[in-house]
Parts: sequence; C-alpha cells; structure tokens
Amino acid sequence: MTTLAQQAATPRLAILVASMGGVGRMRPAPGTWGSALVLPLAWLGPGPCMLAAVLFTLAGVLAVSRLPRAQSDPPWVVVDEAAGQSFALAALAPQAGLAWVLAAFLLFRFFDILKPPPVRWAGRRDGPVWVMLDDVLAGALAAAVLAIARSLP
Repeated sequence: MTTLAQQAATPRLAILVASMGGVGRMRPAPGTWGSALVLPLAWLGPGPCMLAAVLFTLAGVLAVSRLPRAQSDPPWVVVDEAAGQSFALAALAPQAGLAWVLAAFLLFRFFDILKPPPVRWAGRRDGPVWVMLDDVLAGALAAAVLAIARSLP
C-alpha cells in the first residue's frame, strides 16, 4: 500500500499515467478494469491498437520509473494491463466483432493471471521495464492464440 507521504513525493503525472487516470483505484480487480478500459480501441483496427500498445508501454516505463522503488508495481498500477491488452487487440481483424474482442480480453486476462513462462519470468524481475514487460508478454501470448484461431477454417 502506498503511504500518503510516498504519494505526495511522487509526481502526480506519474500516478495519473500509472493508474490510467485513476482506473487502477477501482475495486475489485483493478487489473481487469485497466484491461477493460482499452477495449474500445479494438474498433479502430490493428494498427492503432499496436500504436497504443507501444505508447502505453513507453509511458508506463516512464511513469513507473518515477514511483518509489518499493511501490513500482502495486495493484493500482494498470498502465501495464492497458499495454498488454492493446497488444492482444492488435491481433484482431479490422472491424472485429464483439465475440473476438471478448476473446482477446479473456485470453489476455487468463495469461496475465496464470503467468505462464515467459510471463512469470518477466514478472519476477525488478524495475520499470519488467513491470511493463510481463503484461506485454501476456498480450503477445493472447495475440498468438488469436492469430491461430483466426487462421483456422
């Protein structure tokens, strides 16, 4: 839990970005809320989703690097979920239907929560890049499953 003194010492913009505008403070399951926040991006198409994934990742690394070291990945930091979910959405076909968007959401959350290798490996590392990378890898696994499913007859 972040103390008031730690929050006061942390730049407000870093907290705003890391929590995705406060979405990370929603309960229960802030990571699920952070993932759900970016779902509307799916209807913009794969290119904008990939761009969003890159931008969320870069902004997340910068924001998390400004947090106190002991608080670099508290539950309210959900910019990593936004990045990973956006990456999963980038695997969808243009104008993907609601079922595909729901599948991308469920697959990303599955891999983010289950943390199979290499997600678990990245999650055990310390530092802002690793905070972001475990969710980006979960998004990549979800994207791979979606790409395979899309290729099936």
